[in-house]
Amino acid sequence: MNNNFFKMDKSFMKEDVGMGKNDFCLKIAETAIKSMLYEVSATPKPGLVDRANSGAHRDMDFLTFMSSSAVLFDTFYHCTLEGINFTSENYRVLLERIRPFGIEGEKKMFAATNGVNTHKGLVFSLGIIAAAMGSLYTEEKEYKSDAPEICKRVQQIAVGLCKELDAASKKSEQTYGERLFEKYNIKGIRGEVASGFQTVMKYGLPVMRKYATQNEDLNNAFVHVLIHLMSKTEDSNVLGRHDHGTLEYVKQNAEIALQLGGAFTKEGMDYITSLDREFISRNISPGGSADLLAVTIMLFLSEQQFSSNEVKYWEKDLKRMNINDNK
Repeated sequence: MNNNFFKMDKSFMKEDVGMGKNDFCLKIAETAIKSMLYEVSATPKPGLVDRANSGAHRDMDFLTFMSSSAVLFDTFYHCTLEGINFTSENYRVLLERIRPFGIEGEKKMFAATNGVNTHKGLVFSLGIIAAAMGSLYTEEKEYKSDAPEICKRVQQIAVGLCKELDAASKKSEQTYGERLFEKYNIKGIRGEVASGFQTVMKYGLPVMRKYATQNEDLNNAFVHVLIHLMSKTEDSNVLGRHDHGTLEYVKQNAEIALQLGGAFTKEGMDYITSLDREFISRNISPGGSADLLAVTIMLFLSEQQFSSNEVKYWEKDLKRMNINDNK
């Protein structure tokens, strides 16, 4: 494999903030796709699809995620454009406006993967973020990419979103998230979005800012952020396959990995690699944490791309993104 796997360009800097609507939508969609690709490419990820293996999944692999990502550009483009064109202060209406694009994106995903769900959660999460960024772009004379501001707008768009779960018990056909809510009283991705991605803001993004803006391997920074998220996330994927005991097992082992130094020590990385084998054998896939890693990357890249006229460290030195694939 090519060790320079992660490639970042220099085109999306603050001097481009004055770009027109079309170019802005193209850039936001590009960032969303890039975030999805970086998430699946980060290796090793315990129980998850990455460049080394298919994790605890028999119906998908790395190329399945490539196929899915390749068809979703238009989805995020149109979510951004809908946000730009939205003029009401009732942002909850914006969610209804972008739902058709999300539904169409899901159809494209399933067609590209022969019916496998690779990115349904991220179509939802990144689609709302794209719409939020579009609406902020319209309101700001000079666009501001502050993550708390984006996530506050996400909250405004998602007002009342979790009320849909209250009526779940009355439905004859429940969604995956509705069944988990009824069984475990967890709100899953709806709850994360409605909170303005508080798990990301509290745990994921601070760690990403710390390590991805230092002289650290970018792949390892992504893995390290994932382990932090695994230690805190009420992961609906883990609960869906197993139970609360297994979720606590995931959290505790993630904490152990962090105590050993996480992705930035040999001991920590060896432990993460051993967790991958263990999770695969036990059919554990912390996919909720993986989705939040992609959200973290999306917010981080957005902040970096707009926040300074200077090229950031990770744009200057691609050698720092080298990945050792000899496992």
